[in-house]
Amino acid sequence: MYHQGIQGIPYYLGIRSLADIATRDDRVCVLNIMGGESRQVTPTSHAFSGGNVVFGTSPGRSGQVLKTAAGDIPVFNNVREGLKAGHAFNTGVVYLPPSGVRDGVAELIRVNPELRKVIIITEKIAVHDAREIRAMAQANGVDIIGGNCLGVADSWSRVRIGGALGGDRPEESLLKGSIAIFSNSGGFTTTIAQYLATEGWGTTTLVSSGKDVYIHYAAPDFAHAFAADDRSRAAVLYAEPGGYYEHGLTWEKPVVACVVGRWKSKLTRAVGHAGAMAGSGDRAEDKERWFMEAFGVDSIFTPENPVVSARGAVVTNIADIPAALTAVMALNGTQPDFAPRGNLALKPWIGNVQGLELPPEIDMPLVTAPEPYAGQIAALSDQIGAVIARQNMKDRSGASVMDSKTQVTSMHGHSVLDLALQPLEACFALPLVHEIANENDRAMLDVAVAAEVNLVGDPILVAADAAREAGNAPNAVMASAVAIVGPKRVERPLACIRALIDAFAHSGLRDGRDQSFDTSRIVMDDATRALFLATEADADDPRPEAMLAAIEARGGKSAFLSYLQGLGGRLNRDAILAAIAATIAWGPLMRKRISRLTAETLPWYLRLYGVMVGATIPGQHHQSGALWGISREERFGSWTMADLCFLAMTGKKPTPEEALPLQILVGLLISNGPGAISAQGAKGAVSADGPQTPARVQINKGMLGFLTHTGYSHGGNGFEGMAFLLEQFRGTGLKDPSDPGHGLDLKAMATEFARGYRRDKKAAKELGTEPRALPGVHHPVFKGKPVNYDPRERFIAEYMVKNDRYNVFHAFYRELVQALHEQGATPYVFCVNVDAVIAALLLALLWPDYQSGRLGERDLETAAFTVFLYGRMIGAAAEIDDHLNRGRNMDTRTPASACGYVV
Repeated sequence: MYHQGIQGIPYYLGIRSLADIATRDDRVCVLNIMGGESRQVTPTSHAFSGGNVVFGTSPGRSGQVLKTAAGDIPVFNNVREGLKAGHAFNTGVVYLPPSGVRDGVAELIRVNPELRKVIIITEKIAVHDAREIRAMAQANGVDIIGGNCLGVADSWSRVRIGGALGGDRPEESLLKGSIAIFSNSGGFTTTIAQYLATEGWGTTTLVSSGKDVYIHYAAPDFAHAFAADDRSRAAVLYAEPGGYYEHGLTWEKPVVACVVGRWKSKLTRAVGHAGAMAGSGDRAEDKERWFMEAFGVDSIFTPENPVVSARGAVVTNIADIPAALTAVMALNGTQPDFAPRGNLALKPWIGNVQGLELPPEIDMPLVTAPEPYAGQIAALSDQIGAVIARQNMKDRSGASVMDSKTQVTSMHGHSVLDLALQPLEACFALPLVHEIANENDRAMLDVAVAAEVNLVGDPILVAADAAREAGNAPNAVMASAVAIVGPKRVERPLACIRALIDAFAHSGLRDGRDQSFDTSRIVMDDATRALFLATEADADDPRPEAMLAAIEARGGKSAFLSYLQGLGGRLNRDAILAAIAATIAWGPLMRKRISRLTAETLPWYLRLYGVMVGATIPGQHHQSGALWGISREERFGSWTMADLCFLAMTGKKPTPEEALPLQILVGLLISNGPGAISAQGAKGAVSADGPQTPARVQINKGMLGFLTHTGYSHGGNGFEGMAFLLEQFRGTGLKDPSDPGHGLDLKAMATEFARGYRRDKKAAKELGTEPRALPGVHHPVFKGKPVNYDPRERFIAEYMVKNDRYNVFHAFYRELVQALHEQGATPYVFCVNVDAVIAALLLALLWPDYQSGRLGERDLETAAFTVFLYGRMIGAAAEIDDHLNRGRNMDTRTPASACGYVV
């Protein structure tokens, strides 16, 4: 049935003026009123509009109500049921899923002859359905607005119909004025209204047209209603690419058009709104030109280039709309509606520069937020440390990530390549403070770990030796020790650090190294003070005094130690460990880089570090006051983590030239991301304990998970490259792998091997078997080019050249990949991968002891496995702490649907 609309328009249009779009007389029925979005939005709209929703539908929920501040809204199974109950309406709002929108609109039209408007909130409606909706509406004299819109609102009538225009407090954004808004974006409809207020402009009618492929109430319809609305003196129109709705329009009043989306011109599929994708001639650039021609301007308005005419202006940034509108209206002799409210300058309520000294141009001052936010921010400021949202952390990490292109892993923003050049203490601290430790904190960590390495008289050493004598691999030996460092072993240091955090949390201390900080106001009760003081059981422990002397000798500074030393009694070892941990963690804790939970568990990790290194050393070398003959005073007073790790592996104190390769090796091995088997073991152990109840999670069991998920293939395979190199260099008489004048013809050695390898490869092919694998050669990612490189290997190679260092084994690998190609054994020059670098560095480090007979091949294999464990214990600590803070209980399990059964 044909319905006559506005004369002169070749299709039905019933809305004559913007004043008719949303009125106090409109009565609304909401389809799917109990859906997730409607349940949040409709009560606000209903209350703001004076109770304009007469009923809603939700199949199966007839008799229920949606509670609002303006009274309950009844719910019926369908529209006819609501009409029969006496609830008349003229406007429908559709919140149905896309597949149900057509039938929902059909129901509204079919059963309600009084229907005049339908507002469709749903997005991504099929074009076929949209065309049918249009046809039904045209035949029955119904105006459709949407889909994919946020509805309409009228600031004069204080009415909102449909979506969330104006947000949760529409009265704050929908200010009565003289500017109409038509926007493809629902969210920006509200934003534009708020921005206009900063120049003193209020609004009349706001229309969120939506930006599905099919826009039912489009720019031409708005232009007609805008011209007929005496309240609206100007309009703001926000347009995105796609469609010719804005082409060739005549505007009878001033308009500021904001056209966005130039970046979408090359897209082949929609990003954001389904209809915001350019076709032929409807790009953002095209629409800019349409509006510039309509307004008689020759360029885009910017604050630096304020091009306007009395007819309007074109902007590409919504922040420029208020200034452009004011300039346009000034040419029309029109002043703003009211005094400006606020401005568009950035007003940060919260700031954290992470201790950086920023230039004044970007170091914005904080502004006090309005209530209730000011109170909430104040409460947040009182919160100690970061608060981290929990989520499913299976195969995910907030600590580490591997770059799929370079295969380089980063931990807390630092690549393992960079970490390989950092002192080991900085690497061991990074998982727990999320930043590179300074010199003071590194010295403190050295002392803390050194105090835990000597296990003489401890059952841990008995367990480790028993595991070693039983023939276990290094990971199992280390695991036997770790298992004993359970919660009761760290009960006192954890209680101490909690007490320190409680005491200093709101004291104003920002830097844990600040020994000048006034601690006179910090008071501890007797029970808390007793935690830090030595008892009779500590009488024979010489380590507290040795630790304090070592810290002083190293120039270590700690506000916490200064305070504890003023308690008037001998401190126990756990108190000093806790004070060291608090010193290292305090800055990141106060800057909210780490959580309080991370800071409180730091002593446990420090003790584990020491025990894991100590367990590597056979029991007979743990003596009272000495470790492998090195005195306690020397180790505590000057040794680094690299020194301790080298001692544990070789029984010797390293020279600086020997310590550096070990440092590089450990840094390279820290992590391969959360997908590595060792990382999965650590994460799984935390997940099984239940991180949502952190007190139940055993940190040592997380380390056990990492250790039990390493083995001869994942960890011990580092020896394969060393064994290959031993085979090639056996009988060569090599004395010093770091001497470029070694006298060996590496090219000839590589060529000889390549010829033999080509023969072996051909023979294997004839027999239908696989040729031998070449450890350290090739990579599944870095391949296919005439000459290939592993960027990790290149990084280390360039560092060695830059620092005038040489490694004959690495040089041999470079010759080998070239020779393999030249002899036809490989189709192109394979890369030397990072495993080759690790094998070369480690073998060069141990070569003198191997040549002298002090170390055998079994010892080399143990050393290769051990250095892997030293690196990965750092990465494991990062994953354990991350999963403890972020994960959910049992979140690493695999659903049954993803498991398979093999017959």
